[in-house]
Amino acid sequence: MATRSQTAAVLLAGALALAACGSGGTSQAPAASAGGGKTLVIDTSFDLKTADPGRTYEPTGLIIGKALYETLLTFDGADVTKPVPALAESYELAEDGKTLTLKLKQGATFADGSPVTADDVVFSLNRVRDMKGTPSFLLDGVEVAKTDDSTITLTSKAANPALPYILPNPALGILNSKVAKEHGATADAQDKAEQYLNSASAGSGPYTIESFNVSSQVTLKANPKYYGTKPAYDKVVIRNVEAATQKLNVQRGDSQVALNLSGDQVTGMPATLQVKKTASANVIFLLANQDSAVSKTTTNAKFVEAVRKGVDYAGLLELAGEGSTQAPGVIPSQLLGALSPEQGAKRDVEGAKAALAASGLSNPTVKLEYPSELTVNGLSFQPLAERVQANLKEVGITVDLQPAPVTTALDNYRNGKEEMGLWYWGPDYPDPSDYLAFLPGKTVGLRAGWKKGAAAEIEAAGEKAAVAIGDDARKTAYADVQTQLNASGPFIPLIQPSQNIVTAQSVTGLEYHPVWTVDVADLGVK
Repeated sequence: MATRSQTAAVLLAGALALAACGSGGTSQAPAASAGGGKTLVIDTSFDLKTADPGRTYEPTGLIIGKALYETLLTFDGADVTKPVPALAESYELAEDGKTLTLKLKQGATFADGSPVTADDVVFSLNRVRDMKGTPSFLLDGVEVAKTDDSTITLTSKAANPALPYILPNPALGILNSKVAKEHGATADAQDKAEQYLNSASAGSGPYTIESFNVSSQVTLKANPKYYGTKPAYDKVVIRNVEAATQKLNVQRGDSQVALNLSGDQVTGMPATLQVKKTASANVIFLLANQDSAVSKTTTNAKFVEAVRKGVDYAGLLELAGEGSTQAPGVIPSQLLGALSPEQGAKRDVEGAKAALAASGLSNPTVKLEYPSELTVNGLSFQPLAERVQANLKEVGITVDLQPAPVTTALDNYRNGKEEMGLWYWGPDYPDPSDYLAFLPGKTVGLRAGWKKGAAAEIEAAGEKAAVAIGDDARKTAYADVQTQLNASGPFIPLIQPSQNIVTAQSVTGLEYHPVWTVDVADLGVK
C-alpha cells in the first residue's frame, strides 16, 4: 500500500508545499519574452529536489514533471474520477484486475524529434520501480512488458484496479531511453542520469528545461518539436517565493500566478485578479488511539462516539475559510468513492453527552498531539486544535493540547504513541485504494493503535473494496468502508481546507489538480 509515510518528511513536505495561496492586486498581461512570445511567471513555495521524473515526488517537482514528460494516461482537467488516454490511446483492465493492457498512440515524439516507442515505456517504468527512489512504490509488484511495438502490458500479482489512476503521476513520465542511457541511466540503484535530467528534458511534453535551480527558480521553454497542441506561453518561469511576497508580486503584476496563499491572504481580493478557491484533496482528521497501553479512555467506543458528535464541523469550516468543505469520510470529495456531503457527521451536543455518560467515564482528560508549526493549505493546526478543545469541553471532555515540533509529533504519530492526534492525509495518487491505509493493521490504522483483527467487519469490507472492479462496484465498496469507519472507527474526518490560487485576469484555463496542482500547458492567455 502506497502511503505518504514512505517519504521521510512527507507530511511536513506535502503540507509546507501545499500551504496556502497568495493574493494580489493589479493584474498585467504576461511579460514578453526576448523572442517576442509570451512569458508566464508563477510564484510558489518550493518543495523541489529534482527534475528527474523517476526520483521526483515533491509538489513543485510534479508541476515541472507534468510540463516536461508525458505519461501513458492522464486526467481531463480537474476530474480525477476517470483516467483518459495520453501517450496510450486506449487501455483495458482484465476482469481479474491483474493485467492492464495499453495501446500506444502513434506519432508521439520526444523533444529531439525521435519517436516514443514501447521500449522507451518499458525502460522508463522499470527505471522508476527499480531505482528505489521516492516514487518507486507506485509500481511495487508491477511487471512491465512489451507485447508488440504498440502494446504494453502491466501485470500485478494481486488485483490492482488503482493502476490506471496511478499511471498519470508525473513521476511515471516516459523518458527517451536512448538519450537517458547515454547520460548514465541504468534503471537500477546505480543510475546516474539525474544530473543530466536536471539540465535538459528527455521527455515528450509541451515544455523543456531552460534552467533549473532547486532553491530559487526553474525556467521552462516551449518544446518546438511538440507533436500536440502548442502551449500558449513560450516560456514559464517558476519562482521560489514566500507567501507574503507572492501576494505583493501578483498585486503588482510582477507574476501572473500565486499558488501558495492562505484563505486570509486572498480575502478581499480586487476584481483585477482572479481567485480560484477549491477544496483541496487534503483531509484533516482526528484519531483516537485504540491501544489500551496508550490510553484507557480513547479505546472506549462510547468516548469516540462522544467526540464524533461533539465536534462543531460548521465552526471548523468557518475557521478554515471560503472554499474549504467538510470531509464526510476519509476519501476526499474529488475522488471516486467519496461520500456525499449529507453523509458527513453533524454536531449533536446532547447526543455527545449521552454517549459520554454511557461510556462510564467521568470528566475524562485526554492529550491531543499535533505538529505546532505545520500548515496545510495555509491553515495552521493550532486554531483547529483550540476549537476542538472548546467543542469537547461543552460535552464534558477536557482536552490537553500538546503541540510539538513536526519531527517530534511525526515520530509519536508514526509510532502509534499519541492518545489523540490531529493530522492530515493527502493522496499519494487519486484513487480510493490509497485510503485503505486507515483500516486495522494498515499504515494509518496502526498509527491509531488499531491492530489487524480489531474490526473484522470493516477489514472484510476493505478487502472487498481492494479487489472491486468497475466504477460502480468500487464506488459502492468504498462508500461501505467509509460508512463503517464513521460508525465505529477511531478516525473522525474534519475538513478539506481550501486550495487558493490567484491569477492575473489574462490567465485562462486554470484548474486545481490534487496531483500536480496546476498543468501549466493548459494555461491560456487572453
